[in-house]
Amino acid sequence: MAKDKKIKFGAMIHGIGGTTDGWRHPSVPADASVSLPFYKERAKLAETANFSFIFVADGLSISEKSLPHFLNRFEPITLLTAIAGATEKIGLVGTLSTSYSQPFNVARQFLSLDHISSGRAGWNVVTSPSAGAARNFNGKDLPSHEDRYNKAAEHLRVVKGLWDSWEDGAFVRNKETGEFFDKEKMHELNHEGEYFSVKGPLNLERSQQGYPVIFQAGSSLRGKSFAAQSADAIFTGHETLEEAIEFYSDVMKKAEQNGRGHEEILIFPGISPIVASTVEEAHKIYEDFISLVPIDNAITYLGRFFDHFDFSTFPLDEPFPEIGDTGKEAFQSTTDKIKKMAKEHKLTLRQVAQQVAVPRSTFIGTPEIVADKIQTWFESGGADGFIINSDIPSQFKEFVEKVVPILQERGIYEKEYTGSTLREHLGIKKPSNQNSTNTALEV
Repeated sequence: MAKDKKIKFGAMIHGIGGTTDGWRHPSVPADASVSLPFYKERAKLAETANFSFIFVADGLSISEKSLPHFLNRFEPITLLTAIAGATEKIGLVGTLSTSYSQPFNVARQFLSLDHISSGRAGWNVVTSPSAGAARNFNGKDLPSHEDRYNKAAEHLRVVKGLWDSWEDGAFVRNKETGEFFDKEKMHELNHEGEYFSVKGPLNLERSQQGYPVIFQAGSSLRGKSFAAQSADAIFTGHETLEEAIEFYSDVMKKAEQNGRGHEEILIFPGISPIVASTVEEAHKIYEDFISLVPIDNAITYLGRFFDHFDFSTFPLDEPFPEIGDTGKEAFQSTTDKIKKMAKEHKLTLRQVAQQVAVPRSTFIGTPEIVADKIQTWFESGGADGFIINSDIPSQFKEFVEKVVPILQERGIYEKEYTGSTLREHLGIKKPSNQNSTNTALEV
């Protein structure tokens, strides 16, 4: 690790949270998921702590079993565009599916956000592992895991091609000569592929940072390969440092096989720190929060990852049931991890459901303990940064005010922004334009 390398942080903003019953807490605004002031306030708080970006997740189907936040929330690009006007530096990363969108629209939407925010946009590329989503977009069945990733790879190639429709300096805008643009610097894509046929060009020039930063969240074998080939940053999750190091090493090896260096891709495990003046108090905060979640709701939430499998027919206090390959076409890496956790730790169905519904953070304790663990993961090669989730009320503010200053004093986290674009925050180079005669990468 380079001596001057700094930890990067992103903030997951989830409205009323990613739990089944956290919205019931007295400190949680019950309408947070559809409250623009809430999102702006959270983004501004993250910006005061020099976070590289905020991160907005998404989904394309709901049912009566969905999490409360998912039942009633904003569409990410619309939300991030509104937040762009309330912030100055922080990056704006939103989720959008390649399975149920057209590349031309996606290219235009994210590049518009990138221009509006002066180069702060990022796209979290997902393949939507939900049968419900398929039924909302003229499909009866969920496409296979492999098919979704094949489509995603082509989708992303098309979007990047469209983002390069115009060479830098193409729009002359010379009022004296009447030349608005240089025709030689406009390029049609003329893509004909297995999934998409797109002529181009896009009706928008490249942005201040070239084009949006590409995030990817898949942790399956295919997901890691896709990310290693195409992503600038990876959102993942791990229970232990050993798992994090193994994942990091695997992705970097795959990146090297694709001709990419370690500096071209960053890895961000998601964590949910719980910070208090004592370790005992931190664990009490967790126990009080998880007590809000009835076991029936936890069981339902667990089934979500297995394509809404009904676990309610199994005994709660017996070993986690053998369910074969159920859910393998949905959240593949997540379901594999859940089954592995249950088997290795000999957990009951009740224990698994509670842990999945509200994971007990390994980043729990005093500000110094949490800072130590973050530093250890960073310096041991388990992460380039972290996406901070904060379902438990006040914990994001506690992290910003008590953990961040410790990391700054240790010299491993920036005390101020050193650039204005998301690529500059992350230390990722501006991509060259594939249609330009000047192919040198710009910083």
